Amino acid sequence: MENSDLTGRRFRGRSEHALDIKGRLNIPARFRDVLARYDSEELMLTSWGAHLRLFPVSQWEIIENKLLTNGRELTGMTNFIRLVVSGVTPCLPDKQGRVLIPPSLRSESGIIKDVVLTGMLDHVEIWDKDGWNLENQATRDNFGDYNESLAKLGIF
Repeated sequence: MENSDLTGRRFRGRSEHALDIKGRLNIPARFRDVLARYDSEELMLTSWGAHLRLFPVSQWEIIENKLLTNGRELTGMTNFIRLVVSGVTPCLPDKQGRVLIPPSLRSESGIIKDVVLTGMLDHVEIWDKDGWNLENQATRDNFGDYNESLAKLGIF
């Protein structure tokens, strides 16, 4: 795949939303535009610590393959695999671009109503708004800690 093709398949930006009474989340148009560049409209939603992650199915399958081939060899990964894979929920956005977040996943991540969606290049994070604010502030407070890694990447 050409680099220009990959650029169009990256999730960027952040937006705030409220779940509707049924627990549905409206996926922003800019994220739906990225999803349209993948081979399938199907998404995989799973718990990931304090937040949820939403992957195009092809990106999720890359993770599954890595976990299947190498994951069990690493200490403690069986528990991680059990937690994350057992919570995976396939979903298709409806005609209005909404996905249903199951109650179990909302509960695991502390999501009640107000959420923040964050583009993370190859997936989207879904945070409870209060949890996002805490995480974001901690990152801002420790921003200088990233200088060495950024320098290694040739960014800083």
